[in-house]
Amino acid sequence: MPLIELKDVCKIYNRNLPNEVVALRHINLEIAAGAMVCLQGASGSGKSTLLSIIGCIFPPSSGRAAIAGRPLSRLPDRFMTIHRRRNIGFIFQQFNILPDLTVLENVGLPLMPLGVPPAERQARAMSLLKMLEMEHRADFPARQISGGQLQRVAIARALINDPPIILADEPTAHLDRELSLGFMKIMDDLRRAGKTIILASHDHLITEHPAVERIIGIEDGRIHAA
Repeated sequence: MPLIELKDVCKIYNRNLPNEVVALRHINLEIAAGAMVCLQGASGSGKSTLLSIIGCIFPPSSGRAAIAGRPLSRLPDRFMTIHRRRNIGFIFQQFNILPDLTVLENVGLPLMPLGVPPAERQARAMSLLKMLEMEHRADFPARQISGGQLQRVAIARALINDPPIILADEPTAHLDRELSLGFMKIMDDLRRAGKTIILASHDHLITEHPAVERIIGIEDGRIHAA
């Protein structure tokens, strides 16, 4: 059984309104556990919407989306949120780091809704910062660190719940070549550790990287190559 399975998935925004947008059209896709794949397509092609459905941010308008055999479209919003917190780690294009919190506080933030005690939050966050060679910036306000360091903070935050699936939306959009290659080295290490990684990107440093096993081309809301 594939870890991620989508069958005839469609997503329509603003249905039956003048500004209706069909973002995804009859998507059929399977992704195995432990794979690293890339969703490739132009801006507006539907790749971010597809990533959001896989990431349990919102359900499809129709069709079936499932992780480990569990149908996401049938889960109430509250259970979708719980499922996302336990199973998905996000790395956003803009990082979504809170500038006035410290690096350590930003990394531990996803544990707060789960009721994890402060001491444990801090210990888990520091462990990830050490893994990513960022422990020396733990007490810095996030606004005082560089773009490459912010990305490492975003990676640490995505890993704080030890999720089996990592999703990254245009993760190298604001990075130079050296930092982009460093990011892919981290992703490859996580893949080797058993994580399933889905990247949405048109960056050749990602799409042509040897660790990426499969390119899933998306155009006008449809998969045209996988």
